[in-house]
Amino acid sequence: MALRKQGLSHIFRKSATTLTALHLVVFLLSFKPTTVCEARVVRSTTEEVESYNKYYNYVDLTRILTTLAHKYSHISNLSTIGRSVQGRELWVMRITKDPTVDGPGKPKLKYVGNMHGDETVSRQVLVYLIEHLLTLYGEDPRVTDLVDNTDMYIMPSMNPDGFEKSVEGDCLGEHGGRENANSIDLNRSFPDQFDTINVKEGDIPEVTAVIKWILDNKFVLSGNLHGGTVVASYPFDDSASHDTVGHYSKSSDDALFRYLAQTYADHNPVMRTGEPKCPDDPTETFKGGITNGAKWYDVSGGMQDYNYLKGNCLEITMELSCCKHPPAARLRTEWDNNREALLAYMEQVHIGVRGYVREAENRTVLSDVRIAVAGINHNVTTGPFGDYYRLLLPGTYNITASLTGFQPMAVAGVQVVEGKATELNFTLAAMREESTTPNAPYTPTAAPTSSRGSSETPGSNASSVSVAPAATPPAPPLPVQPQEFRHHHYNDMELFLRRYNTEYPHITRLYSIGRSVQNRDLYVMEISDHPGEHEQGEPEFKYIGNMHGNEVVGREVLLNLIEYLCRNYGSDPEVTQLINTTRIHIMPSMNPDGYELGQEGDVKGYLGRNNSNNFDLNRNFPDQFASIPDPQQPETIAVMNWLRQYPFVLSANLHGGSLVVNYPFDDNARGIKAYSKSPDDAVFKMVSLAYAQGNPVMHKGIPCPHLYPGEFFKDGITNGAGWYSVPGGMQDWNYLYTNCFEVTIELGCEKYPFAKDLPMYWEQNRRALLQFIHQVHRGVKGMVMDSKDGTGISNATITVTEVDHPVTTSKGGDYWRLLVPGTYQLTASARGYTPVSVYASVPEEGVEVVDFRLTRVRSEEGTGANGSPPTQDPTEEEFQHFIKELSSERGLEDLLKSTAPHSSFRYRPYIELSEFLRGLTYNFPKITHLQSLGQSVEYRTIWALEISNKPDEQEPDEPKIRFVGGIHGNAPVGTELLLEFAAFLCINYGKSPAVTKLINKTRIVILPLVNPDGRELAQEKHCSSSVGMTNAHRKDLDTDFFGNASQRFVDVQPETEAVMKLIQTKGFTLSVALDGGSLLATYPYNKPVQPVENEDTLKYLASVYANNHPTMHLGRPGCPNSQVEDIPGGVLRAAEWHSHMGSMKDFSVDFGHCPEITVYTSCCLFPAADQLSRLWEDNRKSLISMLVEVHKGVRGVVKDKSGRPIVGAMIVLNGGVRVFTSEGGYFHALLAPGSHNIEAVAEGYQQQRQEVFVSSYEAASSILIEFDMDNRVFGLPREFVVATAAASMTALVITACIIWCVCAAKSTQQKDGFHRLRQHRDDYDDEIRLTSMGSKKSLLSHEFQDDSESEEDTLYANKL
Repeated sequence: MALRKQGLSHIFRKSATTLTALHLVVFLLSFKPTTVCEARVVRSTTEEVESYNKYYNYVDLTRILTTLAHKYSHISNLSTIGRSVQGRELWVMRITKDPTVDGPGKPKLKYVGNMHGDETVSRQVLVYLIEHLLTLYGEDPRVTDLVDNTDMYIMPSMNPDGFEKSVEGDCLGEHGGRENANSIDLNRSFPDQFDTINVKEGDIPEVTAVIKWILDNKFVLSGNLHGGTVVASYPFDDSASHDTVGHYSKSSDDALFRYLAQTYADHNPVMRTGEPKCPDDPTETFKGGITNGAKWYDVSGGMQDYNYLKGNCLEITMELSCCKHPPAARLRTEWDNNREALLAYMEQVHIGVRGYVREAENRTVLSDVRIAVAGINHNVTTGPFGDYYRLLLPGTYNITASLTGFQPMAVAGVQVVEGKATELNFTLAAMREESTTPNAPYTPTAAPTSSRGSSETPGSNASSVSVAPAATPPAPPLPVQPQEFRHHHYNDMELFLRRYNTEYPHITRLYSIGRSVQNRDLYVMEISDHPGEHEQGEPEFKYIGNMHGNEVVGREVLLNLIEYLCRNYGSDPEVTQLINTTRIHIMPSMNPDGYELGQEGDVKGYLGRNNSNNFDLNRNFPDQFASIPDPQQPETIAVMNWLRQYPFVLSANLHGGSLVVNYPFDDNARGIKAYSKSPDDAVFKMVSLAYAQGNPVMHKGIPCPHLYPGEFFKDGITNGAGWYSVPGGMQDWNYLYTNCFEVTIELGCEKYPFAKDLPMYWEQNRRALLQFIHQVHRGVKGMVMDSKDGTGISNATITVTEVDHPVTTSKGGDYWRLLVPGTYQLTASARGYTPVSVYASVPEEGVEVVDFRLTRVRSEEGTGANGSPPTQDPTEEEFQHFIKELSSERGLEDLLKSTAPHSSFRYRPYIELSEFLRGLTYNFPKITHLQSLGQSVEYRTIWALEISNKPDEQEPDEPKIRFVGGIHGNAPVGTELLLEFAAFLCINYGKSPAVTKLINKTRIVILPLVNPDGRELAQEKHCSSSVGMTNAHRKDLDTDFFGNASQRFVDVQPETEAVMKLIQTKGFTLSVALDGGSLLATYPYNKPVQPVENEDTLKYLASVYANNHPTMHLGRPGCPNSQVEDIPGGVLRAAEWHSHMGSMKDFSVDFGHCPEITVYTSCCLFPAADQLSRLWEDNRKSLISMLVEVHKGVRGVVKDKSGRPIVGAMIVLNGGVRVFTSEGGYFHALLAPGSHNIEAVAEGYQQQRQEVFVSSYEAASSILIEFDMDNRVFGLPREFVVATAAASMTALVITACIIWCVCAAKSTQQKDGFHRLRQHRDDYDDEIRLTSMGSKKSLLSHEFQDDSESEEDTLYANKL
């Protein structure tokens, strides 16, 4: 029942109910954990008769259900789908013939009661319903028919904890029990299409269990029983606007839902009046006793919408009584009021269409086949036995069955009558290679029959239409054509795109790749069966229109094409096949500014051709032959970034002014009109002809005789430069710099024709537009995988021996290579792997699948001195595979889906921030450690929070990452994002396997606020104010990080000193700082003239963050008064953004040997608090990507021959950047993808060199560097030095002996001379003493005549 009826101040209460009865414990222990159908506990031998005058508590409910399951085991089975917060089982009674056997032919139905624990009538009524079905089976024909032909699941209580808390006689829910034991409303806790539900998964085990139950079973129909009024409510329960009341939120099956709700209401004597006359709101009325959920009141996170959107199941909500927990004496009346309604509603599971889908060749059933009904944008899928059930109202329908890899089959004119379902069986033929690219509209081969039942499939209670290949097929239904033709100005076009995105959300996604000069969005409509997702093996295709603003036909036919694809999906087989097998991107206008200047009726003019800066966009791309002097325009940059983001295979650029398909190259080295042949000239001719032949006028080759008499294009196609030379064209850039093959299509002679002629242009081009999309499925495609673990290899190269134009694999390892029919030698190669070559034959139609498995080169794994690869720990190997998965196309998206939703956001002042951090350590003591780094000028603590699985232990083999926020107090967004990030990691530890693994393998240090004093001064919604930017000493802390005292003019600030100590002592691998004032990522240096040794790596790290942000990578911050607007990839060197000395990132690189990037998270420095949730959504994937990235690069251990780790060894990267080994000899350095040279240097050891390869998607493989003792002396071999020294000593001894002998012979003659010398010794000593005393200055001057400085003087000079 509505929260509105309890007041907006409804307080959630926790239930403290516990199970203490010993006999209950013994009773429950006797059951198996998941089923009690074999339980030996029965009701008393004297059969109890239902009294309808008492409530069953949990013990009573368990006893009654187990007794019934035992007694009626041939048609019932009791099981549990999970447990409540307090450990009570969520019992489900399955009732059907042969209840322990799963099989086809019976649609599944469920009832769920007591979702709100204090709404108790539903709990009792469903127990009575169970008893009614079981006891009357075999006696009552209606009940018997239901049980025999329906698979029924009844859950009397989804919230048993809340029921135990509720109080009999409490009609308004004032005594609690509505919520579960964690005080959470279960009917506000399901994933929602219009809202983010902020509930932790661990707090709602009941919802988690039901979601799994829904997804594991293909339920067809469901009822959710509540209390608080009397009405049947149907989807949707909320709307995008979330208006509190009065907003009718219509589903695609609105008419069917109204019928189902009316069926229940009509069979309830109170409900059908539409006047429940509840005491709390006696005037409330519901026409016919039914209401749209959102129109009544808006409910986000409701269960009925989740059933419809995520399961095959249609569910409505029945409110059974005004009083939530009425006296037990009312139970008989409530049962009488609802018995007939419950039965009548159950019977509706058999209406509509049902059947089986089989494979044509061997008749095996096909599961997960999509069953689409034309005109209803909601599909169901077949179950594991190939059966499907599609509820429909009486009428005539066109129904299509489709499955990837099979030809879709459509049947028109299917008649649905009242009562039992029409049986419609499909037989799908496997897709043959030649059928993937038809040259004509796909025509299904299907023949309806009128036989009742099917000898090949179970189930006979239905009128039957079997579908199988037939020699004489009926005429297929005609596709729905666009209805409105007009010129769409920007606002009109924008509304058109938004409209179709809203009406067809399951196959469309509207996004912008950037903005024009005049700030108009460059919209793209994606059309796919899984919009927003790159499906492995599915090629990506694009159309671009209106590049020249006054050439408008392309813009209009692309809008027509969007309408055509959307309206015919599910009914037209060709459209359905294209959308199911191709990811189609359509940009109606690349030059919306120019379009607004164009004038209707312009035949060959130039007004509006260029963009608002008056540059021709089709002369603005980098060119292989010519230098383009014009500055690149924002529209050009946006398209270039777009192509780098998506693995496009084929494209067409739609123009006007002639009637021809123009293919590369567009110019040549001489810049003249002459055929300029590309390596793929044959492919370009093939795809060009496919378009031209689909246009009834173009293929004739005579485009505009009234404008250009004599102009002729054979078959309607031409080489670009052979027509005229165009330097700087977009189609050549596509081919040369991406994997995409693009042609330029001129759609008509008049550039801006009158609106009355637009239907003609659509009719001429509609077949060709589809035909061209089919061409993306030509040639070869496949996967390049690692032979060891089967994961895709990103950026592997596919070369064709006969064609000098390689293509590369996407992030997931899949590739597409367009080729004309023939036999080719293909080679797949990737850095670090041994290339593989194969031969492949490309068929006349369709695509050849060629997969490659590459073996890693052994030396890349890292080797020791003996050449043998190190033994890898299995857990390490598992973690490397985990990092590879997270680096895949959908890796981080899948991680985020597995995590608990975020909390509410607000700005926290310093006191609350400190309490929040302490709260994390109190709640998550095993993975957090809070440390004070120091204090600010005004004595506020600068906190650092460490998150790891062993926060109090040193783990030198794990990478360390630092996140820093709030260095400028007036930009607090980074602070709040890091607080939420810390909470996100802690809350999901142990719940999300991915988050748990990352924390277990990483040491994460978060400094949320470096400048707390400045933060206290800053004010919300001040987007450009400098108040609070500096600390209390008015010092910009990001100009205070100096490593040399000689560079400092004032004392270091206390905040700076605290952070500097952390940087220098922690040995970090990566650092990410969050700031504000723009939307980009910067890398060192801020110093204006400092050369950047490791720029490739630093730039790469910044690009990883930007690429995982939804808009940053576009390079168009869109900030008011921005000094730089066109930022390639959203990444700049810091000095190009703000050049200054003393930045934190520069200090981190120079003195911490740690790369640091600075991310500017929003244009506004201090945006409103209500923007924080969006900013978190924008940045959380990027933040997590940094936790993944820190595990890449190169890492290893340095040891000597004895296995002793060497601490302090220097690792030199590419001859420049240096890192040092830590305890245990470990080192880790991040590097850009590619090959790198590393040198290891340690005193007393021989220098070691090694080449390593770094992948963008793999964790760093550990390498072992073993040092030999340095046996060289003066750079020469020790043996040579020893031998030389020995010879020298021998010669010296011999020489000394000779001299001694000579001297001894003369000694007698010399004695007299020595005697005379001793007579003058005293005079000689005195002379020496006087000379010494009288010339100290002279002695000092002689001593310092050497020009070189002593080491002590040099050290002193450095300190100044």
